[in-house]
Amino acid sequence: MALIKSVRGKTPQFGERAYLSENATVIGDVTMGDDCTIWFTAVVRGDVNSIVCGNKVNIQDGAIVHCTYEKASTTIGNNVSVGHRAMVHGCTIQDNVLVGMGAIIMDNAIIGENSIIAAGAIVLENTVVEPNSIYAGIPAKKVKDLDSEKAKQTIERTANNYVKYASWYSDEEE
Repeated sequence: MALIKSVRGKTPQFGERAYLSENATVIGDVTMGDDCTIWFTAVVRGDVNSIVCGNKVNIQDGAIVHCTYEKASTTIGNNVSVGHRAMVHGCTIQDNVLVGMGAIIMDNAIIGENSIIAAGAIVLENTVVEPNSIYAGIPAKKVKDLDSEKAKQTIERTANNYVKYASWYSDEEE
């Protein structure tokens, strides 16, 4: 069973059909919507500020979601995939975003809807990522515009896949 821990009087809250792997950790002021999944060794740590996630958010293996005390909360929209070993810290991620494996998003960055943050990219503090775009590199820069409908379909497919994967594990537990 996942480690779900209250801290400073705040207990994580989950919407319907949440899946948390056995060694996921969720702490403190965390609110997650419906169909969210938190995978193996992922940490969602709302001990110093709030973390709010929409529906169909998947926090993949080894990813970390955190924030900054009294300065930067974390908000994640709907249909967002946070890739393996990515780090999301004190930022805003709008709807339909794919954060690639090993990417880092720093405090007060805003990631526009229908965007992709490439694997290994580092989005610096206060960066505003344009909607319908791909950002890559260190520091992350815009490398390409995306067709909004195609991007949305690709990103939603990934989010939907993680809901499906969670059902495989839920079936095993019955």
